Amino acid sequence: MELVTPDIGLAIWSSVAFLILLLLLRKFAWGPILSAVNTREDSIANALKAAEQAREEMKNLQADNDRILQEARAERDQMLKEAREMKEGIIAEAKEKASQEADRMIANAQDAIRNEKMAAITELKNQVAELSIEVAEKVLTRELSDENRQEEFVKSLVGEIKPN
Repeated sequence: MELVTPDIGLAIWSSVAFLILLLLLRKFAWGPILSAVNTREDSIANALKAAEQAREEMKNLQADNDRILQEARAERDQMLKEAREMKEGIIAEAKEKASQEADRMIANAQDAIRNEKMAAITELKNQVAELSIEVAEKVLTRELSDENRQEEFVKSLVGEIKPN
């Protein structure tokens, strides 16, 4: 039964050995183990903080992305509006220029027609005058072919002339 009942000396030496082992473990093992556990705990806490910060940054980035997207849409709408206004302005300007050009061409055509008409009238008057002179010349030649008729004609012309 000696195996079951401990001896006081053995119990003391076992306790001393256990305390020495405990002190040695505390000095050389528990410190590094606890420090490793604390380091691990700190790194986990830091990782959780970093994850929370990343989550906040993602929320901020998402909000920024939404804001930038809204600004881009508003800018796109503004650019489209400006492009439409510019298109309408260019079309209106082109219509105005075309209208002015058409008015100018019509005025030029009217001036050309008026000038051609005046030239044609002048030409017609010249031809009528030439024909009148030729007819008068032929009539006078025939009327004044003999000498008696010439004298009568001269006398009638002299009689028509009134002295002042």
